[in-house]
Amino acid sequence: MSGNLKGALLLMLAAAVFTGEVLLVRLAGDEAATSQIVFFRAFAQLLLGTTMVVAARGGFGTKRPGLQIARGLTSLGVWSLYYISFLLLDLALASTLTFSTSLFVALLAAPVLAERIGAARWIATLVGFAGVVIAAGVTPASFEPAVLLGIASAALAAVLVIMNRILVRTEKTPTIMFYIGVVTTLGTLPFAIANWQPLSDTGFLLLATAGLVGAGGMWLTIEAYRAGEVSALAPFPYLRLVFAVAAGYLVFTEIPAWNTVLGMAIIVASTIYVARAEHRRGLAAPHR
Repeated sequence: MSGNLKGALLLMLAAAVFTGEVLLVRLAGDEAATSQIVFFRAFAQLLLGTTMVVAARGGFGTKRPGLQIARGLTSLGVWSLYYISFLLLDLALASTLTFSTSLFVALLAAPVLAERIGAARWIATLVGFAGVVIAAGVTPASFEPAVLLGIASAALAAVLVIMNRILVRTEKTPTIMFYIGVVTTLGTLPFAIANWQPLSDTGFLLLATAGLVGAGGMWLTIEAYRAGEVSALAPFPYLRLVFAVAAGYLVFTEIPAWNTVLGMAIIVASTIYVARAEHRRGLAAPHR
């Protein structure tokens, strides 16, 4: 099996897994506080990171403790906004907004990394943001305020991409994954305790499974990009939109609005172009 084929299969599986994660969160959302949801995800991340470090026979030390902490705290913000947006918005719209991260990366690349941005890339980025506006609702009457949470999550995720770019110069992936787990678990634990809601056995199982599934999706994504070329794999994460539409309809009877579908198509086209440009500059990487 070629590397690109293996990567494509892993990304298709990851798309299904991430959809399953938010589906489980939605099902548990009626009885769980957001801080509980984030805590379960963080603890699963800690388990995954620890396992990766041990499997790689590496150490737990880091040369960039300050940046590791900042990266972990930023992940906390991303996850919190991400899960809230999926609790409040239709699965299709919330999933669409997550893909605007590449657009924000393009905006940050010039001022933060002193990268030259060509005219074509600027145009693709602006077109992508137009897609976000369309998907969010083109009139004040149809605009969902919760859309801002999804956009904020995507913007913060772009900051994570930049942090990753800096961290990988001195840190190995298992080390980065481990410290994400440490910082997010410690960071969210006080809030989870303070806002703890009684969980039924079903609710506990849903949250625990969602945390493990989310961490597993990240692992699948990492392995996919280890196996294949980012430029060749660029279209496959967008299968998640198909899964989100299907899950939203089958489980919650959600039918995407016309503007969501149109915005989705525009964002997919523009972000695939931008992702290919980012790959040529070494910026494309899993960020959650």
